[in-house]
Amino acid sequence: MIEKRIKQIQQDLEIFDNELEKYDYIIDLGKELEGLEEDKKREEYLVKGCTSNLWLVPEVDDERVVFRADADAVIVKGLAKIFTDVFSGLPKEEIKNFDRDLLQDLGLDEIISRGRQSGFSKAIEKIKDYSKGV
Repeated sequence: MIEKRIKQIQQDLEIFDNELEKYDYIIDLGKELEGLEEDKKREEYLVKGCTSNLWLVPEVDDERVVFRADADAVIVKGLAKIFTDVFSGLPKEEIKNFDRDLLQDLGLDEIISRGRQSGFSKAIEKIKDYSKGV
């Protein structure tokens, strides 16, 4: 399921002719992110290593994890929308066993800065940790 979701986002990004249009598209995705209540914007949910504040809140049951996120930068909200769309509602096992190299297919390294790439990577680590119950 993760591969299918990544492929869909990749196809959406391929519609655009250049990196600036893709960047704008990611910002527009961020506008769709529901965000979090202020009481959820706590240190324990903060993704360390992000250039902006990014909060990632898991809702875990026995089998699946649903992720909610918010950020204080519009591009980061868009990236958060991407990874919540990719991982939310999936079985913990699928998330734990996910091959991070699949994210390279999105081509985000051509669109976002190194600092944002690092933050995206840290968010993915946190998602995997949540699926392991860490």
